[in-house]
Amino acid sequence: MSVNSKEVSEKVKELVEPVIRNLGFRLFDVEFKPERGWVLRVIIDREGGVTIRDCEEVSRKISAILDVEDLIPFSYTLEISSPGLTRALEKPEHYAFFRGRLVKIVLREPVGERREITGYVEDVREGIITVRERERGEVLHIPFSAVARGRLEPEKW
Repeated sequence: MSVNSKEVSEKVKELVEPVIRNLGFRLFDVEFKPERGWVLRVIIDREGGVTIRDCEEVSRKISAILDVEDLIPFSYTLEISSPGLTRALEKPEHYAFFRGRLVKIVLREPVGERREITGYVEDVREGIITVRERERGEVLHIPFSAVARGRLEPEKW
């Protein structure tokens, strides 16, 4: 059976985002992909983090909606999770979601003399990630196209 996983993810995102927001969470991402069968992964977050009970509550609420809407006409596994402490940041929206948080970015090509930047996300606009470098305090404007990979960095207390 042919399915456009990106299209399904976008439709699910539109459908469940208001419900998730009403429960006090933010929708980080939706992924729909084959992993030993199809998996619909809904990733949520909120200040203070997400518990297993939170995931169960969100699962109950959106399962009912997904069953009624019947967007996916075959068997799949619904998985609710949080972004995690060192979540990979794969889209500009992911950086925007974690505005104010510490990230580590590895660049495809050096900016100045650096290939790695660790700093706080200040803004994301028109494909440019603005980061305040942690050690030097320097503000850097990084084109998303220059990012090889990025992830959240846990804060050291």
